[in-house]
Amino acid sequence: MGAAAVVAAVSDSAGDLGLVPAVATPGAGAWWNALEFDSAPKIIARLPFVERADHPAALPVFVLSRIANDAMVTEIGVWSMRVAGWSARAAEALSPLAEVIAAPDRAFDGAALLLSVPQGGSIEAITAALVKAGASVRASALVGSHATLYRMSAEGARPVPTGR
Repeated sequence: MGAAAVVAAVSDSAGDLGLVPAVATPGAGAWWNALEFDSAPKIIARLPFVERADHPAALPVFVLSRIANDAMVTEIGVWSMRVAGWSARAAEALSPLAEVIAAPDRAFDGAALLLSVPQGGSIEAITAALVKAGASVRASALVGSHATLYRMSAEGARPVPTGR
C-alpha cells in the first residue's frame, strides 16, 4: 500500500489510525509533505515506545490520526522541512539536534526532511545549523508530535539520545 496511500486513507477517514515506517524506505518519497496542511492528519505517536534488543516488532512506525492539538503529547515535535543544498555536511550538522529521515526533493533541488526534535530543541536551532552547513531552508511545518522513545537495557529504560 505504501506510506502515501496510508496518509490518503487516514485523510479520508473520520477516526482511523494509520501506521507508516519511522525510517527511510526506498521509493517511498516524502510522504510527510501531505501532513503539512491544517486539515491533514498528524503524527500522534511512535511505536514501539520502548526499544529492546529482543523486541518482536522491531520496525519503528509513526501512528497517524486526526486529533485535537491540545490532546497531543509534545515531548518530541515532528517537523517537515524542505531544504536546498542538502549534503553530508548538513546531515552531520543535524545529528546532535534531531532524528532525521531524508528524501530527495526535486522541487527545491535538495531534500525533504522529517525531523524529530526533542523537547528543549528548536526548529530555529536546526535552521541555523543547516545554514551554517551551507544549506538553505525553503519551508518548514509542524506535522505532529509523540512521546520520548526509551531503550531497554540491563540498566533499565533510558531515553534514546537525539540522533542515536
